[in-house]
Amino acid sequence: LLNIENTYLEISGLQKISHISLTSNSLLKFFKKFKDYYPTLHKLSNAIEITDTIIKQVDDIVDRFGDIKDDASPQLQELRRSIAKVKSKINTSFSTALNTYHNLEYLDDIRESVVENKRVLAVKAMYKRKVKGAIMGGSKTGSIVYIEPETTLQYTRELNNLEYDEQEEVIRILKEITNYFRLFLPLLRQYQNFLTEIDIISAKAKYARSLNAVLPEITSDKNINLINAYHPLLYLNNLEKKEKTFPQTIELNTNSRIIVISGPNAGGKSITLKTVGLLQLMIQSGLLIPVHERSKICLFERILTDIGDNQSIENHLSTYSYRLKQMNYFLRKCNKDTLFLIDEFGTGSDPELGGALAETFLEEFYDRKAYGIITTHYANLKILASEKEHMINANMMFDERSLQPMYKLALGQAGSSFTFEVAQKNGIPYRLINRAKKKIERSKVRFDATIAKLQKERAKLEKTEQSLKVNEKKKETEASKLERINEKIQKKLESYQELYDSNQRLIYLGQKVNDIAETYFENKRKRELMAELFKLVQIENSKRKKISAKQKKIEKAKAQQLKKETDKKVEAIRQKKRKAKIVEPVITKPKPILKVGDHVKMHDGKAVGTLDAIEKNKGVVNYGMFTTQVNLDLLELVENKSRRVKTAK
Repeated sequence: LLNIENTYLEISGLQKISHISLTSNSLLKFFKKFKDYYPTLHKLSNAIEITDTIIKQVDDIVDRFGDIKDDASPQLQELRRSIAKVKSKINTSFSTALNTYHNLEYLDDIRESVVENKRVLAVKAMYKRKVKGAIMGGSKTGSIVYIEPETTLQYTRELNNLEYDEQEEVIRILKEITNYFRLFLPLLRQYQNFLTEIDIISAKAKYARSLNAVLPEITSDKNINLINAYHPLLYLNNLEKKEKTFPQTIELNTNSRIIVISGPNAGGKSITLKTVGLLQLMIQSGLLIPVHERSKICLFERILTDIGDNQSIENHLSTYSYRLKQMNYFLRKCNKDTLFLIDEFGTGSDPELGGALAETFLEEFYDRKAYGIITTHYANLKILASEKEHMINANMMFDERSLQPMYKLALGQAGSSFTFEVAQKNGIPYRLINRAKKKIERSKVRFDATIAKLQKERAKLEKTEQSLKVNEKKKETEASKLERINEKIQKKLESYQELYDSNQRLIYLGQKVNDIAETYFENKRKRELMAELFKLVQIENSKRKKISAKQKKIEKAKAQQLKKETDKKVEAIRQKKRKAKIVEPVITKPKPILKVGDHVKMHDGKAVGTLDAIEKNKGVVNYGMFTTQVNLDLLELVENKSRRVKTAK
């Protein structure tokens, strides 16, 4: 309407324009704020103006209920005040008439009603001439007559005039704002195109998410390598039903430009063909596709398809006539930048004659260096694919034992149609199948049987290959597991070695201190003792590395953790030994009685001291430089010469 002069937008139209402006501005501000995250979308929106003028203009005259505001103009405000006053007068005069005629018992039980949006009195038919006013109608039975009181008629006429003026003022306001919005027509078109583009992008993104779709590598040369490709519609349908969808892997390149797919009916030939066609159309339409991320795809100038039965009664076309018409179109358009997809190539006519013509067409497409995929049951097309250098056979695999299709495409080999096997699976009597076998040429049976045998062998090889891959993967897992264990053991050994070295150093230091102490006990030279100890400390300090307090803390924590683990293991070993050990009677030797003045030492030590005093079960031992209190049970007697002499006497 903005393009047509002397027209105006209704309130709903104004609200739509306001909503478009509001949505566009919100998106434009968002992309401007996060331009580093969405550079492409920011580039798309950067040239569009952000303005809230349109939104403000609509909000100034339209309320949230979708009505024109009273203050949209001074004239409208005055008119609505007058309308409110007149309506008040009408209600007052009507109430007076209602009470008057009710008291006179002229009114029916319902008293009043509404006719043509006006309040009317429900007057009994017998009293209709006694009530002054305009008759507006009556009930179906004729017992009630609806009358508008005479006192309200003059106010009603005044109200009608005011409401007419109000409507005229509203139209004037709408025309005024419509003319104002015509100035923003180019911007509104930009907003509309921008929102359309964003809506398309959003729809593509949501669809891609539902398919787990990705963007494969798009190559400049003619190379299609679809890995684990899903038919998008079948995938979503099976996902809804919680059923499995079988992906296909298919490759087209300069070495294998045309693929001839054969195999049993209901084995997945047509679905595979349609999968390639749909994914190619999707990628060329800017949609992500459900394939493995390492897949590759290229673009074609033209995609030609012949899928399904398109016979037409209106155009007097049979199936075969339609096929020939399609092939004629293919011949006109087919070149090196064309992808053609043909389902059940050559059908619709005599198998031998139709097969020969199909073979000729296929040779022509091959010579034009076109790329394509066809499905067929014809043996001559399978043979042609095996003879041509840049054409390849493929088959949909079939399990002969279960007579079930495997829905897996195998490149490099033609497939048997499994005609008789499928017939047997569908319940055709065995005697009829045998009769059919006798009617066909032995060479054809042999050819089909050979293909079936090769296909069976291929299936076995694939199973063996899968088994080998699984075993190899298991071995790799075990090897990595052993490596991890070995690394763990190595670390523990290193930790144990460090602990052992530390303990050995402490033992060595203890022995040195003990030797110095024994020397002191013999010569009682304190200065020499202090010199030896100082020398020992200097030697030890020179060996130690200077490490930070933080490193010391870490090493200490590690040592404590390692000690805990070692103690646990040692304790476990000790408990096992205790359980396994046979308890033997221990012959205890009589302990010598210790006296004050005896030379004694600890059971597990070498330092010798003099027993200076005995208090209860403890003795005070003097080591020269220091004295200590030790339990008598932990001390043993060191026989000196004087005691040995006394014993001898």
